[in-house]
Amino acid sequence: MKKNNEEKRESVIVKTSIIGILVNILLVIFKAIVGLLSNSIAIILDAVNNLSDALSSIVTIIATKIADSEPDKKHPLGHGRIEYLSAMIVAGIIFYAGITSLIESIKKIINPEKVEYSKITLLVLLVSIILKLVLGKYVKTKGENFNSPSLIASGSDAMSDAILSLSVLLSAILYIFTNINIEAYVGVLISIFIIKAGLEIFIDAINEILGKRVDKDIKTKIKKTICEIENVHGVYDLVLHDYGPDKYIGSVHIEIPDSMTAEQIDPLERHITDVVLAKHNVYLSGITIYSMNTKNEEIIKIHSDIMKTVMSNEGVLEFHGFYIEEKNKSIRFDIIIDYSVKNREEIYNKILNDVKKKYPDYTISIKVDMDI
Repeated sequence: MKKNNEEKRESVIVKTSIIGILVNILLVIFKAIVGLLSNSIAIILDAVNNLSDALSSIVTIIATKIADSEPDKKHPLGHGRIEYLSAMIVAGIIFYAGITSLIESIKKIINPEKVEYSKITLLVLLVSIILKLVLGKYVKTKGENFNSPSLIASGSDAMSDAILSLSVLLSAILYIFTNINIEAYVGVLISIFIIKAGLEIFIDAINEILGKRVDKDIKTKIKKTICEIENVHGVYDLVLHDYGPDKYIGSVHIEIPDSMTAEQIDPLERHITDVVLAKHNVYLSGITIYSMNTKNEEIIKIHSDIMKTVMSNEGVLEFHGFYIEEKNKSIRFDIIIDYSVKNREEIYNKILNDVKKKYPDYTISIKVDMDI
C-alpha cells in the first residue's frame, strides 16, 4: 500500500509538472512574439518569467524521479530530501530571472524606447492572466494534496505571475489611452516580485533541510494513536526526522506500569511500531519507556504535588516521566521549558530547589527535555 501511494504521488507530481511546462512554453512563445513586435520590455520580461517557471517544472520532475528511487547502500533512508534541494534550484532559477529582469528594466528607464500596443497584445495578456490563475490554483492544490514543496512553490509563483501580468496589461491600457509609458517601471515591479518569490522558496527549503518544527497536528495524531493502545498511559518526547515529504523516521517515550515485564514490553513496542507505520506512515526506530509507579497510593499524591509545583512556573510546557524509587530515596522526572523563555536555567534551578525543600529526604533528579 505504501509503495502504491508513493507511485501515485510521483505520477501526479510528474503529470502536473508536465502540464505546467506546456502551458508556460505556450505563454513564452506568444509573449515573446508580442513583446518583440510591440517593443515592450515588460511583456518580454513576463515571457522570461514564464520560461523560468517551465525550467522549474523540469527540475521538479527530475527531483521527484530521484526522490522516489529505492534506498541503496549509500542512502539507506532513501532520497526524499532531494526534493528540498530541487526547491533551492527552482529558487535559484527564479532569483536569476528576477535579477536579469531588474537590470534590463533599469536600462529601459535610463534609455526609454517607444512601444506599440495592439488589440492582439491586450488579448494575449488577458489570456495569460486567466491561464496563470487557473494553472496556479491547480498546481498548488495538487502540491498541497501530495505534500510536494516544489509544486506548492510553482503554484504560488504562477498565481503571483498572474498579478504581474495584470500590471503589464494595466500599463498597456494606460499607454493606449493617455500615452503615458510606465512599462519600464512595471518591469522593475515585476523583477522585485520575482526576486522576492525566489528568496521565499529558498528560505523555505533551507528551513526543511535544517530541520524545522514538525507540524503539531501530525505529532498530536501519532500520540493519540499510541495512547489508545492498552497499557500505554502517556506518550512523550516524540522526535520525527524528516527524510523528504511524508517520510518520517522517529522515536518516542511511552509511560507504562512498573509491574510490566520485559516479556510483556517487547510485544507492546513491536505492536506500537506496526500500528504507527500502518496508520501514519511513520517508522518508529526506537521506543523508550518511562516506568510509572502503581504500587503505592502515597506516591501518587507526591506525584500530584510535585506536578503542581513544577507547572506553576511560567514557561514550563510539560511535566512527565515521574518515578520514585523508595529503596534509594530518589525522585526523577522530566520537564520541557519553552525555548522562547530567556531565563531557562533560572527556572530549572527554582524548580529543583522548590522540590528539594518539600522533599529533603529524597535525591532529586530533573532532566530538561527539548522543546520539539
